[in-house]
Amino acid sequence: MNPQPAAAAQPPNRRPNKPDTAPTDPAATAAGPTAFIRMADAGDVYVSWLWADDALARGVAVLPRDEVREVLRTLGDAVPDPARPEDLRRVMTEGALVDPAAESALAQALSRTLLPYGLAVQLYELSQRGVRPHLRIQPSPRLAQVPWEILAPDPEIRLLDIADVSLLAPASVVRSPERIVHSWNDTRDLPVVAVLDPRVPGFRADSELGSVLGRPSPESQVAQHFSRYGPRLVPLAADPVELFRRADTDRDWLSAVLRQGASRLVYVGHVTAPAPESGQSEHAELHLSCTADTRGFAATNRTHRPLSAKDLLLGTHSLDPSPIPGRDLWPMPSRVALIACESGGDLRFTEALGLTTAAMAAGAELVTATRWPLPTDHAFHTLTPTTTYPLQSAICAVDTAHDSPTPIPTLLTWQRSRLAAWRDAPIPENSPLLWAAFATVTG
Repeated sequence: MNPQPAAAAQPPNRRPNKPDTAPTDPAATAAGPTAFIRMADAGDVYVSWLWADDALARGVAVLPRDEVREVLRTLGDAVPDPARPEDLRRVMTEGALVDPAAESALAQALSRTLLPYGLAVQLYELSQRGVRPHLRIQPSPRLAQVPWEILAPDPEIRLLDIADVSLLAPASVVRSPERIVHSWNDTRDLPVVAVLDPRVPGFRADSELGSVLGRPSPESQVAQHFSRYGPRLVPLAADPVELFRRADTDRDWLSAVLRQGASRLVYVGHVTAPAPESGQSEHAELHLSCTADTRGFAATNRTHRPLSAKDLLLGTHSLDPSPIPGRDLWPMPSRVALIACESGGDLRFTEALGLTTAAMAAGAELVTATRWPLPTDHAFHTLTPTTTYPLQSAICAVDTAHDSPTPIPTLLTWQRSRLAAWRDAPIPENSPLLWAAFATVTG
């Protein structure tokens, strides 16, 4: 078999215009088929795809190593690097994702390089019929930061215009016999657990593990959004300001509230992810209000001990004579949102054992996390002329999607609205630098 090269989503010798039937609302489209797309690194990148119920022909392709390497280098230069915080100004003011011409060129290059020709033709034909498929992608570690939603098979068409997109969790996690999934249909009416910008012991609000949302205000967008849950929200707070910068949201508190039952968990704060070359994805850390005397596998940082993915996976294994598994200490609800810098970074590892994987292993049906570090509203206000709060808007959009019967299409609808804003007003606060960082992983 001679696999076809990657190419734009159009049949040979025919350039499609943006179809009149291209959907803008998933509810307005025919029920579409689901494709499972899996990728593997072996010098070149090998891609295979098949359609549920054999709705369309399956296929394979090879993505040439040098072309993949070049487009990933361009993408890497366009997103924040946690190892180079001093480079944030360049990324937010002149990087490829905040410049409309450069962003369009990058989106087209990603499509040419990473979207196999045979799959591209199938997507084109479906879009012409007004059918919106669901693409479930399992990227190789090298491709884990690719924002598939913004790929441009044509200058006027993005992948999120014609398809729903989500990521596949590792099969070893999904098929684990010890995994007990907490179904949304069974738990949707349970409380919503919200950990919003927790106070990290030993770190001032303006330090590296300080506040990500700034001084809380009852009039802020996020305060207004979460206060609407009323008594359904945990922790309970008479004043919306009390939801933020709490000092009592440590791992013991989190364990207690999750074991009481929850429909969702939303975390807004800091995540520290190890470099992929370390091979230690289990050392990804969630920064709660845990003090240094808290037991756990992560090393202390000043007067603070982070909650690591290793903790979530192993629980008290090797720490107690009668250990408790992590899935029993922190049983994850059906839907988990980890709104923090590179919270989905474990997919960049050959062996993904990070926070996203740990949440899935502990019972989550889906996890929305980020592919790269998120710029804060403070960064936008400091580096770009804006009075809006893009990060707060994104937090509310992710939470709204998770409270919806259709979380993936709902989040993509918001992302399409941000794409429309970017097309109308290509300014940094509308750019894919923020909204394209979010990806939803499902089992």
